[in-house]
Amino acid sequence: MKKISLFALVAFVLASCTNEKLEKRVEDLENRVAQLEQNGTLSRPVSNTVPTANTNTPTVDPNAPAPEFDFDSKTYEFGNITEGDVVEHVFKFKNTGDSELVIGNVQASCGCTTPKWTKDPVPVGGEGEIHVRFDSKNKVGTQNKSVTITANTNPARTVLYIKGNVAKGSGKSSILK
Repeated sequence: MKKISLFALVAFVLASCTNEKLEKRVEDLENRVAQLEQNGTLSRPVSNTVPTANTNTPTVDPNAPAPEFDFDSKTYEFGNITEGDVVEHVFKFKNTGDSELVIGNVQASCGCTTPKWTKDPVPVGGEGEIHVRFDSKNKVGTQNKSVTITANTNPARTVLYIKGNVAKGSGKSSILK
């Protein structure tokens, strides 16, 4: 009886919304509960899995030929700069693998670092770039930022680094390349 009361309360709250998808889900839930009450079983098992967000990660078949990143360098050391300076660097790579390379996402470790990357698939032997921009505003001291690339490579993640030291400055900015 407690289950039915709880379900009725949840159904009422959800049904009071005007979202059509939500109304359809409530109706489906009501039908499944009614079926369970009648014969003690469900025609469709209830899943305990939680849906995950799409992270634009390309799928990788471990048995398929894999593309490979070949970077000139995975670390860029910008040395000593003054607070407020903006550092830009381009990491160049070549696909030395056996199939087309697709970058799904590039994520910086901090909001002060912004990546841009080659969006088109990179053919075998082709080249691409990851542009990284670091803004040193309010970032005094030793800086070690990472940029994680998710692609259809094996392993699926590759990490690039941008490092240096930021000295206290006057607040004026300049772009360094």
